[in-house]
Amino acid sequence: MTLTYQSTRDANNTVTASQAILQGLANDGGLYTPTRMPEVNLDMAVLKDTSYQEVAKLILSAFLDDFTSEELDHCIASAYDDKFDTDAIAPLVKISDDQYNLELFRGSTIAFKDMALSILPHLMTTAAKKHGLDKKIVILTATSGDTGKAAMAGFADVPGTEIIVFYPRDGVSKVQELQMTTQTGENTHVVAIDGNFDDAQTKVKEMFNDSALRDKLAANGFQFSSANSMNIGRLVPQIVYYVYAYAQLVKSGEIVAGEVLNFAVPTGNFGNILAAFYAKQIGLPIGKLICASNENNVLTDFFNTGTYDKKRDFKVTSSPSMDILVSSNLERLIFHLVGNNSEQTLELMTALSGEGQYSLGDVDRGILDLFAADFATEAETLAEIKRVYDAALYVEDPHTAVASAVHQKYKTKTGDQTKTVIASTASPYKFPVVAVAAITGETDLTDFEALEQLHAISKVAYPAAVDGLETAPVRHKTVVSVADMQGAVERYLTIAD
Repeated sequence: MTLTYQSTRDANNTVTASQAILQGLANDGGLYTPTRMPEVNLDMAVLKDTSYQEVAKLILSAFLDDFTSEELDHCIASAYDDKFDTDAIAPLVKISDDQYNLELFRGSTIAFKDMALSILPHLMTTAAKKHGLDKKIVILTATSGDTGKAAMAGFADVPGTEIIVFYPRDGVSKVQELQMTTQTGENTHVVAIDGNFDDAQTKVKEMFNDSALRDKLAANGFQFSSANSMNIGRLVPQIVYYVYAYAQLVKSGEIVAGEVLNFAVPTGNFGNILAAFYAKQIGLPIGKLICASNENNVLTDFFNTGTYDKKRDFKVTSSPSMDILVSSNLERLIFHLVGNNSEQTLELMTALSGEGQYSLGDVDRGILDLFAADFATEAETLAEIKRVYDAALYVEDPHTAVASAVHQKYKTKTGDQTKTVIASTASPYKFPVVAVAAITGETDLTDFEALEQLHAISKVAYPAAVDGLETAPVRHKTVVSVADMQGAVERYLTIAD
C-alpha cells in the first residue's frame, strides 16, 4: 500500500511522495506529512556493516515508496559520492564517554544541509519525469545561512530548474554570505533582504499560497517548489543519518543493539530534530530528543509550557541558522500531537498567524514527553566551544556548541547518563571568528584572519568550500525590501508586468 502524504491543514489534500516533492508546500499552506509510519526492518546486525548509501536505500524505499528501486539507486549514487570528503559520509567523533558528535558537515558546503540537498535535485527531477511535468521548476527558498548555499550547489545548472534564494543581509556570517554570493550557475539567483529570516520565510510562504501568482507562473511555464525542510524530499533523507549513527555505534562496540540512545539537536526550523522523531517512530531506540535553542528560545518555552509565542524580540546570535522565531516544521509535530487532525492544526496555525501565539490543549503526551528542551546563551555557547576544545582538542561550530551545552545542562538537571549523539551541523570553518574567539580570546580578527588561526588550532585542513573564497568573484549583489521580494522573483523569471 502506497504511503499517503496529507496536508497538515486539509484531510482531503493527499498526494504520493513524488507529488509532495514536486509541490514542496501544499497549496493550502500546510505541509505534506505521512499519516502513518512505514514498516522498516532496522536489523542492527545487518545495518552495522552497511554503507551510508545502503542505509539511505532502506529508509528512502520505505518513505518514498512510489519511486522505483532503480530510480532511488540513481538518486542515491548521484548524491552521496565524492562531493563528501569521507566515504563514511557522516562520521562520528567520540568527545567523551557519553558524547559523540555526528559530523554532518562533510559535504561540499560544509553544513548539514548537504546531507539532504545533495539528493533533493535528483529526487525532484526524477519526480518531474515520472509525472510528465513540462513546466520549469522554480525553487523558491528562504535561508538563515546554510540552506541557500547547499540548495544552490545542488541545483546549479540542473536542466529545467531555476533557484531563487533570499537571505537576511545582516543575519549570516561573512563566510556564509560569500558562499552564496559567489555561487556559479546560470539558473542561480541570490537576493539579500532588509529584514530577518522570519520575514523572508513568511514572504516565501505568501508567494507559495498566492493563487494569482501561481496562475501567472503556470501561464508562463513555471511551477514553484521548495528546497526548505518544508519539502518532504528534504526531510526524509535526514532520517537516514540518525539510523546510520546508531548502527555505527553498534559496530564500534560503544553501544549494544537495542540500547537506548539520546540525540541532542541544535534547532531552528525544527526539520532536523523532526527527522530524528521519525527515526524513533520507525523503531530506532531513542530515549530523549534534546531540542537545543539559542537565545531565540521560542521552542524551549513551547516544550516547557505548551504555548508557542512568537511575540518576542528577535535576537541576532553567533549561531545564525537558529535565529528563527517561527519554526515551520513544528507544524508537522503539532499535526501528530493532535492525532493527525488537520482541522485542529489549521486552527492553531491560524492563531499563530493572526495572534502571534497558540496554546496546546489535549495532545498525545507520549509524543510530547519524548522531547526535552533548553537553550544556551551566547556566553554559554562560547564557553562550551572552549570546554570541548580543552577536553578533546576538538573545535565545535557555535550551532553544535549550543546543542553540546544544552546536553550538559540536561545531564545536570536530570542525572540522565544515557549516551548521547550531538548533531554537529556545521564546520567551525563556517564561523571562524566565533570559534577562534571562544578558544583564544582574540576578538578583533577578520573572517579570513580567523580562518588561518582556526587551521593552526584545529589541525584540520581547509575545506574546499572556504579555500579561495576570499578572492572569488561576487556574482550576486541584489538587495531588496521584504515588500519587493515578489517583484524580484517576477523580474528574474521575466514575467513582471
